Formats: sequence, C-alpha cells, structure tokens
Amino acid sequence: MKIIVCVKQVPDTSGAVAVNPDGTLNRASMQSIINPDDKTAMEAALKLKDETGCRVTAVTMGPPPAAEMLRELMAMGADDGVLVSSREFGGSDTFATAQILAAAVKHLGVEKDDIVLCGRQAIDGDTAQVGPQVAEKLNLPQVTYVSEIHKSDSTVTCRRMLEDGYMTVRVQTPCLLTCIKELNEPRYLSARGIFEAYGKPMSVYDYETLKDDPLIDPTTIGLKGSPTNIFKSFTPPRRSAGVMLEGADRKSCEKLAGILASRHFI
Repeated sequence: MKIIVCVKQVPDTSGAVAVNPDGTLNRASMQSIINPDDKTAMEAALKLKDETGCRVTAVTMGPPPAAEMLRELMAMGADDGVLVSSREFGGSDTFATAQILAAAVKHLGVEKDDIVLCGRQAIDGDTAQVGPQVAEKLNLPQVTYVSEIHKSDSTVTCRRMLEDGYMTVRVQTPCLLTCIKELNEPRYLSARGIFEAYGKPMSVYDYETLKDDPLIDPTTIGLKGSPTNIFKSFTPPRRSAGVMLEGADRKSCEKLAGILASRHFI
C-alpha cells in the first residue's frame, strides 16, 4: 500500500498580496508556503503510515524551487518526492493541471490498496477543482471535504463535511480523498527529520517523462491549452472602521436608527 499526496506551493496570502501592473500575482516577490489544506492531507497520510507502515510520496507541479517544499514534506515524514516541472506545463489552469498531475500519478502506479490525497483547495485560487478532476482522469472513486479517515482492509470510511452537517461515506480503494483543515493539525518538523530529508529520493517528471501518456496532449496543457485564465488579480480595498455603540437604552437605539436611516438601510 502507498499513499500519494498532491501538494502545491502557494503565495502566503496572510500578508500583503503583490500584484503586477497587468493584474497577475507577482509570485516572485511574495513568500511561498505549502498550501494549508495540502499540508493537512500530508498529515493524514503520515498518520496512516504510522498505523500501517505504508509508503508516502509527495507530488507537486511547479518550477524547480518547489523542490524545497518537497524536502520540507519529506522532513515531516514523506518517503520520497516527485517534482513535475517543465516549460510545457507552465501557465496551466485547473483542467490542464489535473491532466498533468493525473499522468504523474499514473506514472507512479496506482494499485488496489492505494490512496491519493489532496487538499480541498489552494488558497491562491480557491477553486477546489483539481482534486476531483484528477480523480475523474484516473477513474477513481472520490470523497471530498473529508474531516475523518479510517482505513480497513480495502475500504476507507470517511466523515464528509456538508453545509448543514456531516455524512459518512465508505469507499473502495484505490480512491482519492480531498482533505479539509478540520481533519488534523499538521506535525512540526524534527531536527532528525530535516537531516534525513536530504537523503531521501526525489524524482523530476518533465514533459519527456510523461509525453507518452494520452493525458499529456500539447493542445490541452500549459497556458495555450488551458480553457480558462485569470483576467485580473487585485487586493480588495480596506474597509473603514465600524461604529461601536454601547448600551441598550432608548437613546442608543434612537442613535442606531438614525445612523441606519442616514445610510438608507432603513
């Protein structure tokens, strides 16, 4: 049994978001982090590894510097990493990205008891599309918005979050699950883990590696092959500070009503 975890390196949006004059994100000037939901997926994989002794592989698509993110994931406990990187893959939207990642996962091989884990969504796009699309490309059953995972033989029982509650789903392996932050708290890196990470294997899958897969069609990958693109990215204007009113007496209520009326809310 092995677990393949798809991860993404994203800009840290907790600070200032840098935007180029053309409206695209200036990623080079922003701090990069592991996408939080993907880190949750990695922790879920490592907990299953602790229980079953399975192998955990981290897979990411991105430029060469993304290799350092894979080293961090291997320091957490992943056994190896795969960097999917090639100029032909640059500028891919979610549809093209899912095709490329699916081809990479196929190249690794998905067997009977294997699980593919993804984060629910990336903080730089918030589409929640790549995980489900990878599952469709690989013809795998999928469960999204997973908040609990229990593995038993060739089945996985998941607790899935809904807008108004939860549902329990049992699925046969191999399968793909997308994880939400409520699933766990990712572990901290240990000094030993960091030291060992640089001795673990890392592979690079470029266009030449994957080009024989039917999913790697030059007309449907990369920027030119992406059916969607980002028109503009911008930082929303800051809102002014609100007005705080204290007290529950008649005078406070009249003042509140006056403010709401002056702004045509009532």
